[in-house]
Amino acid sequence: MFHKEGYKIIIISMLIFAGIILLIDVLIGIEWIRTSLMVFFLILFVLILQFFRNPKRHTVLNDQQIIAPVDGKVVVVEEVEENEFFKDKRRQISIFMSPLNVHVTRYPVGGNVVYSKYHPGKYLVAWHPKSSTENERTTVVVENNTIGKILYRQIAGAMAKRIVNYAKKNNNAIQGADSGFIRFGSRVDVFIPLDMKINVSINDKVKGGETVIAEYV
Repeated sequence: MFHKEGYKIIIISMLIFAGIILLIDVLIGIEWIRTSLMVFFLILFVLILQFFRNPKRHTVLNDQQIIAPVDGKVVVVEEVEENEFFKDKRRQISIFMSPLNVHVTRYPVGGNVVYSKYHPGKYLVAWHPKSSTENERTTVVVENNTIGKILYRQIAGAMAKRIVNYAKKNNNAIQGADSGFIRFGSRVDVFIPLDMKINVSINDKVKGGETVIAEYV
């Protein structure tokens, strides 16, 4: 199953690669070179397919838990000052996505979307400390009846040139549901209350829509 953001690219890529392979077959007479080039372009097409995959996830709905919004590796777990919306101290959990990860963004909690804003910006590498405040990004806040307001931020990286955000103000957010997409590697920050229990550590691998990254106990 592929994400809808990839349909156009997949179709165009398929046509381009089919044309290239046909030209290789016609123009190159040396068998090992012809075969090597065909395999190379086939691998490129498979990589495009895997990038836009959208596997079904089994989210256990729980208003006392925050789930990972994306697949990837935890690169930040720290107390910070969140200055865009809360303007107070929060715990920040940041998840880095490589180009090989699933790039669907999912709602970490259910509730009502109370804030959604796009910020143009730079394209620093996604693990750069200033990428959270200086890169192109979208900020979304979901108000949950049990946990309160949770902020998550999609951040573009050096390779990611397009952030897709479906979360609009006053939308009903369903925990684990599709809320956007980021192309070609990036990161997502989640800002949570200080009194929640953190369930992940630096370098942990998480799965979007399933891994519980924090909870009330």
